[in-house]
This record gives sequence, C-alpha cells and structure tokens, in this order.
Amino acid sequence: MHRQSLQQVLSVITDGIAVVRDQRQNILATNALARAFYTSVIGDGAGVPNLARFQFLDPESHNFYPDWELFAGMCVAVMRADAGRDPHDREMQDLVGELSTRSDTFRELWGAHDVRSHGSGTKRFHHPEVGELILSYEELVITADPGLVLMVYTAEPGSTTADRLRLLASWNAPMRASETAEGQESATR
Repeated sequence: MHRQSLQQVLSVITDGIAVVRDQRQNILATNALARAFYTSVIGDGAGVPNLARFQFLDPESHNFYPDWELFAGMCVAVMRADAGRDPHDREMQDLVGELSTRSDTFRELWGAHDVRSHGSGTKRFHHPEVGELILSYEELVITADPGLVLMVYTAEPGSTTADRLRLLASWNAPMRASETAEGQESATR
C-alpha cells in the first residue's frame, strides 16, 4: 500500500476487520485484526496475498469458508464485474488464466458469466483459532484510488462473534512500546 494516510485509516479501525483489496482480489493493506483474521490467506507473508487464489487453490479455504460454494460464486461474480470494467487488464487476464487451468470449479463458474457486486451482507467464517464468526460486511470504493475497495467486517455488539473477535485481537495485539522497552532492558541485565 503506497498511501500512508490510507494505512492510518485502517489502523484506527480496531473493533472490525479492515482490508484494502484491488480488482484482482489482492490484499494490499490490512489493520491488525485483519492480519490475525486472514492468517490462512496471508500465510508466511511472501508475495501479495490473493483472496481468489486462496479460495480456489488452497484446500484450507474449505475450512475457513463453511459456505465455500457460496463464497466461490461470489468471488467469481465480483471478479467478472471488475474484469468488465477494464477488459484489457493483463494482470486480471493472467489471474483468470491461472485459476482456470488450476481449478475446475473456477473454470465452470467463470464460464457461467455471472456478474455481480456484493457491497454489503453477512458472511460466515471458521477461524482456526477462535471458531465460527458471523460477520456483517460493507465494501466501500476508494475514490482516490480507482479499483481499490475497503472491506470492513464487523460483529453484532454483544454477540458470541464479537467476543471471539476481541479474543483474537487480544492474542494478536502488538506489545506496547513500554513493554518492549522493559523487555529489552531486562534482556541486557
């Protein structure tokens, strides 16, 4: 992500999962909770994480998305809509070619020519550390960067999912600067 101000916006969202993705389903920026939530997608951090590659090429996606078939259809329909906005996008063509040759399901869904956008709704996930999460989502177009979308997932206040998100956030919270300094000081003693 090249704009510091956009990363700052993500960082102030602390009770929800916030991700910036491009039209090719690449995850370009996240807040801390999103990094913890999407550990299966982000992996070891090598390369740019891609939601479509995870969906269709990683067997772990079937666990992460309990409604895998629904997610697969949504992913392809969104990609079709984005590809239609820029039919000469070489990177999108390469991604579609890769997924078509490596995933029969992707190839079939792409061939169905379903074009939709999913700007809001509810999705169900199964996180490997905290279990089932039922999250509402909003997708917001970033007008300063055409093609980029801010996705924000939130839990209903007081719900089991909200409790599980707080737990996930607490396990993955960065140490405060004072804790880091104390740890370094005691290590030198």
